[in-house]
Amino acid sequence: MEAFLWSVGVVALGEMGDKTQLLALVLATHFRRPWPIVAGIAVATLVNHALAGALGHWIAMQFGPTVLRWAVGLGFIAMAAWMLVPDRLDDDDPAAARGGHWGVLATTAVAFFFAEMGDKTQLATVALAARFSDLFSVVAGTTVGLLLADAPAVWLGDALSRRLPMAWLHRGAALLMAVIGVLALANVGGVFG
Repeated sequence: MEAFLWSVGVVALGEMGDKTQLLALVLATHFRRPWPIVAGIAVATLVNHALAGALGHWIAMQFGPTVLRWAVGLGFIAMAAWMLVPDRLDDDDPAAARGGHWGVLATTAVAFFFAEMGDKTQLATVALAARFSDLFSVVAGTTVGLLLADAPAVWLGDALSRRLPMAWLHRGAALLMAVIGVLALANVGGVFG
């Protein structure tokens, strides 16, 4: 349960203001069909994060606890710094622009799968899977966390960004990532042996 809850929290916060959240907003305003968009987000995220989680799990099996602790700790600190750089959706994103003939669900799934490649939440999934041995809980948690952040963008549009400055959301998420990184480096809780 700990792996699931950490994964939900880290990814939900990390996704605030992310380019895929902006992509969800764009798709929602373009297609105006929230259920297939959310289903496409779920499919893409589950596949993408399962692959990322498998990579993180493999890394955990290959390295000792000391190397893993340093890699995970420094990885989270790097993600904290990265979160301070706001994302923006490129206007010329070909995946988002050419969705009409594929259908809403397929367009969303393909666009989200590629938008998540190398993204903060994908890298967080790798790090979380390396830290926690329960791969299923990590992938389920990161998928739920991403949906918690992106589904409201589909239904509520940009209401959140009008009420809370995006800079605050980025700073809060960056602080959480930095704390997790420092705790991993200090081996708080003895997770890494």
